[in-house]
Amino acid sequence: MGEQDIQKEQPPAEMEATAFSKGIHPPVTADAPGFKADGLEAVDFSNSIRLTGREWLCVGVFALLLVVFAPRLWKATEPFPLERDYRIPHDIANDYWLYERHAAQSAEHYDTVLIGDSVVWGEYVTRDQTLPHYLNEFAGQERYANLGLDGAHPLALTGLVEHYAGSISGKNVVLHCNPLWLSSPRADLQDDKATDFNHPRLVPQFSPHIPAYKEEISPRLGVVVEQHTSLGRWTNHLQQAYYNHSDIPTWTLEHPYDNPVKPLTRGLPPSDNVLRHQPQPWYESDIKEQDYLWIDLETSLQWHAFQRVVQILQQRGNRVFVLVGPFNEHLLNPESKQRYQEVKATIVTWLQVQQIPYMAPEPLPSELYGDASHPLAAGYEMLARQLLQEPFFQKRDR
Repeated sequence: MGEQDIQKEQPPAEMEATAFSKGIHPPVTADAPGFKADGLEAVDFSNSIRLTGREWLCVGVFALLLVVFAPRLWKATEPFPLERDYRIPHDIANDYWLYERHAAQSAEHYDTVLIGDSVVWGEYVTRDQTLPHYLNEFAGQERYANLGLDGAHPLALTGLVEHYAGSISGKNVVLHCNPLWLSSPRADLQDDKATDFNHPRLVPQFSPHIPAYKEEISPRLGVVVEQHTSLGRWTNHLQQAYYNHSDIPTWTLEHPYDNPVKPLTRGLPPSDNVLRHQPQPWYESDIKEQDYLWIDLETSLQWHAFQRVVQILQQRGNRVFVLVGPFNEHLLNPESKQRYQEVKATIVTWLQVQQIPYMAPEPLPSELYGDASHPLAAGYEMLARQLLQEPFFQKRDR
């Protein structure tokens, strides 16, 4: 039989297409793939593993145990000894799980905690030259803990205190008010073009509206989940402290030949004791005279956030003392300095009306500032001596 005879015996292509389009299929034999004994065709699944109801139940129980117990077990096994003059390492300032542990440990061992931004943390000094250190030194005992966090503006402090400092209850709290965050629309996060700011995961995610915060809805919801679940905080802690600020899948792609468990064995980074800037007066760093605009406190997002922080701390039974500044007025031009005095007076008036103990000292000598708001070591020493003269610091049983 020749090739032409074979071609004649094959059905026309259009007939085959017509037959299948009308639902006419070739007969299925018992040994054909997908054939079942009852005559029904088996459904092919794309997944190679199919779980039964009981197996899904086991998966759910395992996931629940992971959510509930993994963060607790990690906290119990991860060494975090009490250290004198401890402050959160600058490189993992976004590790709020670690901040929460530090706050709880400080609340247990110290009767007074200092909360604020890098002025409390100590931007131009080592950890044994900070304000809490000098307060302890002059008090003659370890009473003051450094809960400062670099870059923690008032809107960020709101989230930090509300969600990660719940252990600070019934304590003495020195809360620092840094007027720098009120110096311009950009610092107040009212400038919708200034979208790069510190700690966006700490600011209120939905209300009040923050023009500088441009994140989409989904990431904001993720932040809210993290703030209210220990699993979310724990996984962020692992990313910040052990995996170079990246999630584990990303880390494994960047380190394809490394053991992904090995970073977990190196322990927490040590407390920060490195000078981040040259400790010299501001005028030797080419910082020029400034013309800060200063924000109207009636419309200021940061000022209202600071008031909210005070309220949260007081609601938890804390005795709050507010330190205002001292801001470096030496670098302000006359017009800006006048506007600052009005802002400072408004802050002081509110503290007086609320009957909150405070100190709003005169500016330190010019040579004791590293920039607009950060003292150098000698400035912290002078400020500590002034604070210890206040009645709030002289009472032992408050």
